[in-house]
Order: sequence, then structure tokens, then C-alpha cells
Amino acid sequence: MSKRQADYLSALLTEDTQTPTVESAPIVEPKKTMTLLARESALARVASGEVSQVTQLLLDPGKVRIWKGNPRLQDQLTEDSCRDLIDAILAEGGQKVPAIVRRVSGDPDHDYEVVAGSRRHWVISWLRANSYPDMLFLAQVQTLDDEAAFRISDIENRARKDVSDYERARTYLHALTEHYGGKQIRMAERLRLSKGWLSKMLTVAGLPNWIVGAFAAHTDIQLKTCYPLAQKVQGIIQERDPSALAKLKSVAKAITSEQLDRRAAGQPTIQATEVLSRLSAADVETAPDEELIKFDTAGGRTALSVLSSNRNGVSIRLHAGSGASEADLGRMLKLALDTLEKQGKGLRL
Repeated sequence: MSKRQADYLSALLTEDTQTPTVESAPIVEPKKTMTLLARESALARVASGEVSQVTQLLLDPGKVRIWKGNPRLQDQLTEDSCRDLIDAILAEGGQKVPAIVRRVSGDPDHDYEVVAGSRRHWVISWLRANSYPDMLFLAQVQTLDDEAAFRISDIENRARKDVSDYERARTYLHALTEHYGGKQIRMAERLRLSKGWLSKMLTVAGLPNWIVGAFAAHTDIQLKTCYPLAQKVQGIIQERDPSALAKLKSVAKAITSEQLDRRAAGQPTIQATEVLSRLSAADVETAPDEELIKFDTAGGRTALSVLSSNRNGVSIRLHAGSGASEADLGRMLKLALDTLEKQGKGLRL
């Protein structure tokens, strides 16, 4: 038995044998010998799971792989993105906060996998390759099934600002089928999350790669700002609107190309607000004059005009001072809708 475990068990066995002290009373030493019955009782508590021992180990990170259910996108970890943690570990003389790992079998190259703490794993690996070959990876070893591992990973990463909403959303979408049989209510209950909030996260997770690539970084894809866009994309795909989908893909492709060009030139990338604005306006009609429908009165004044027609609806303006009656406007409106229908731009009721 290791010293850590021995100390832990000793504390467990003696926790009820120490006599409370007060400032004026002499300190009473705990019993030096314990009864066999007390020892067996304590061991039974450990064996039954009432009390669990936590094992911490210093590991070679090369023998530890990343669990496939970990939410963090590993290709986004770089020296720059991890610089704060690199500096902190060097300042403290090593890793102080342990990661959570579990044992693996059937893998000759790895003994453990990281459930929570993949950024710490990356940093220790980087330090070992950059002048600190003796640096070791501190980890707690726990016995977990996949669903329990997912919940622990989620809890640890909820408060971390360096894990984006998109990374978490992708993990939720995978876990929905992997662990919860596609049942959002069951998943929300297990994770103690709002059903509405979880539904929004899953919608954001459904953003196609050609949309995701338009953003400079995954951290730009946040629930609050990107949920309306995700709803729009989902609606276009579900409605099988090829025209709107083609426009959206074209705009996304152009933004992605601009992002690559800016990076290559060492220029600032396009900010998330501009990306969202351009994508959100992708299927809004900027119609040329021949597509703009107008109806004039006998006096030559415009009474009604169609400003745009897209999947979100038809925008119609009624012009003040035209002299048109309500009956005239009603006929114009019907004619406008009929004309849009013939052009293939009618309302999708």
C-alpha cells in the first residue's frame, strides 16, 4: 500500500477515535492500537463504495491518449493558445491541478486516457519536448463508464472560457445518440440542464462544416450570437430550398477564402460579428429593377411595391399619398402575390 493510501486509510480508521479538545483541556492522544473490528468496518466501507479512494499518479503523457468523448478540439491547441497554462505550470514548478483519467486495455501504446484535462496533457507533452524532458503528467485515476466519463468531462468544462460553445455543442450532439438514445429530455435530466438550452446547443452543433469554416476560430461560434444563424441554416436545409442554400454556400465560401488570404498576409481575420452579418443576409433579395414589382395609380403615383421575397416572407410597402383606395390596394396586393408565384418566389405557406 502506498503512503498516500496508508495515510488515507489511517485517517478513515481514526476519524471516530480522536477526543475533541478545548483550549483549556489537555490534548488526548488517539488510541495507538485499533481493534480488528474497527479496521474491518472501515475496510468494508471502502469496499462497498461508501468511501472511495482517489489515486493520483505522475504519468508519462506519451502513455496517455485523449478520450474520443473529450469536447476540446485538439487541433486548436497551440503554444499561443496554451501560453497562459505553460507559464503557470513553469512558475509553480509543475502541474498542480490533476487531470482525470481512466485505465484502458487492448492498447499497447497507452495505459490511460484523458477524460478531463486534455489541455494540461498537451502542455506537459509540449514542455517535455521543449527543454523539460522530466516533466510528468499529474492525473487522478477513476473507474468510469462512457456516460459517467462524459458527465464528468462536461461538468469540468462548463466553467472553462477556453472551451467554446461550439466544442461543447458538438460533444452534446455526439453524446445524444451515443449515451442517451437520441432522447433530449433524458439527456437534459442526467446533465441537469435546461431542456430549451440543450435544444439550442444541439441546433448550433448542427452547423455544417462550410459554415463553421467561415469563422476565424471555433471560439467565435457562441450560442447567444450564432443560434439564430443555426436556426436559419436548419430551416433552409429542412425546406430543401436550393436557391437559398446555394446563396448561403456561396457567401460562406467567399468568407472562408478571405479568412485564408488574410492569415497568409498576416492581416487580422474577419470578426465574428461581420461573418454573422454577411451570412445572415445571404438569402435576402437585392433584386435588380426588373425584379422589383411596383403598382401605380392612374395619376402616376406608386401605391404598392414589393421590396423583397425570400424564405422569411414577402416585404411589401404601401405608399402614402398615392390616392389609391382600399379596394385598389387589395387588388394590387393580390396581383403582386400572383406575379411572385409565377416567378417562383411566392409565399411558402
